[in-house]
Amino acid sequence: MKTYAYPLQLLADHVARHPDRPYLHQPVDRVWRSFSWREVDTQARRLASGLLAQGYRAGDRIAILSKNCAEWFIADFAIMMAGLVSVPIYPTASATTIRYVLEHSEARAIFLGKLDATAPADEAIGPQVLRIALPYPTAPAAAHWNDWLAHHQPLADTAQQRPDDIFTLVYTSGSTGVPKGVVISHRNMAASAQGTRDNVQARPGDRLLSYLPLAHIAERAVVEQLSLGLDAEVYFVESLDTFAEDLRHARPTAFMSVPRLWTRFQSQILRRMPDARLQRLLAIPLVGRVVARRIRKAMGLDCARLFGSGTAPISPAMLAWFARLGIPISEGWGMTETTGLSCSNYPYRPDWMGTIGKPLDCVEMTLSPQGEILVRGDAVFREYYRNPEATAATFRDGWLLTGDIGERRPDGAFRIIGRVKEQFKTAKGKYVAPVPIESLLAANPVIDQVCVMGSGRKQPVALAVLAEGEPRSEAELARELQSLLEQVNGQLESHEALDHIVVCAEPWSIENELLTPTLKLKRERIEARYGPLLESTPLHRPVVWEQPR
Repeated sequence: MKTYAYPLQLLADHVARHPDRPYLHQPVDRVWRSFSWREVDTQARRLASGLLAQGYRAGDRIAILSKNCAEWFIADFAIMMAGLVSVPIYPTASATTIRYVLEHSEARAIFLGKLDATAPADEAIGPQVLRIALPYPTAPAAAHWNDWLAHHQPLADTAQQRPDDIFTLVYTSGSTGVPKGVVISHRNMAASAQGTRDNVQARPGDRLLSYLPLAHIAERAVVEQLSLGLDAEVYFVESLDTFAEDLRHARPTAFMSVPRLWTRFQSQILRRMPDARLQRLLAIPLVGRVVARRIRKAMGLDCARLFGSGTAPISPAMLAWFARLGIPISEGWGMTETTGLSCSNYPYRPDWMGTIGKPLDCVEMTLSPQGEILVRGDAVFREYYRNPEATAATFRDGWLLTGDIGERRPDGAFRIIGRVKEQFKTAKGKYVAPVPIESLLAANPVIDQVCVMGSGRKQPVALAVLAEGEPRSEAELARELQSLLEQVNGQLESHEALDHIVVCAEPWSIENELLTPTLKLKRERIEARYGPLLESTPLHRPVVWEQPR
């Protein structure tokens, strides 16, 4: 069986080799504070002593509820050092979700940090769970970070990380039903981190930006755990309002994002320069390079050599658009159940654009006779916590049933077509996969968000949210959307052709519960919200506007 380097071993190696080198960079009130490897290790050891002083025993669960920050990493390391199990919770979670995760995981304590709203946490956390406040304004707590650092000595002997012990319980973001607790072992996490590290091809001085939720396995594996293996510095974002400024300060050498945010970046660029003019300039050899370099520098991506996108499919047209700016985005694929990244188009290959590339060394991938992607390997989880029925339904003959429909090209690259559960049957009895159609629509920069639905309908329908700041009139936009509709329908089979496009009055967001915390569509909620509109509105036009609420 393959052996791996585990996080605490990697952390100790960095402390031994370069204790005073900066590791984590955290902005607070627009002042940057840097933590060296030694400081991170010492703080984590003091907090580990504080946890053990509460009487917690090996395997007890400790939750973390906070937006990304340096102290999130340190709390996670402290939980490992004490031999406990971390349970991250999305900082945008509702009181119902927080309560469910704490009760289901039987968490003994919770680290509370940066939150936009503290009421859900305050309402959901019962008296049996010790609240430990990170050094930020947060929900009321009985224990405080700085007090523990002052009153506890660094833990001398940290817990041994055994391969089959539980590393963390990661609760799925709940796009359907209640979240499931995914049991991730130390072997799972170490295998994933090493597979990603080997794929990324690290260089001295790499810099990463941590801003996607650390409660999601991708950010945890591809940023936190990868930073330990890469010897990379990690920068954090102070708030959504300071994101652009913090990104320019960090100037990361590797930058991972999600399709929703890549779309936002594109919209921001096009607000400053119409696409037609931009493309003309980019086509001029010398001028194009200068323009592309200035755009990358303005974004804070002028030092980046690796660009990634994951958690949901991204339009090949979007990938091609960014590639012309010198931003070749490698699409990746993975699941909570595969401990993050499992397949990647990195090193970037233009001929693999629109695919997720080949599997990493930590997994094997194949297709079922029905086209479902199957995965096995050291990075694949072993069970859902306290849910043997769901565990049994997720494995077949040792392979994880991913629920993703894909295809494997002759050159070995995999392409995602959609989710098994997302396919719907029209009134004509034909099955339709929405993701490829959404990808065609999203190629037009005027569309910011799109969801294709049509279960039981004569033809599918597209719901769309338009890009912010669009200056054109409703009539002009209707003409462009009608042209887009005709163009897309020309590429589809007759049973897939869209009947019309409905322009939604407001964006889909985490707050209105139409997106998951990782910005995926909650299709069932979107269909429930707009279904009555489709039934009550006379849809005799190719483009229909929803009236504002």
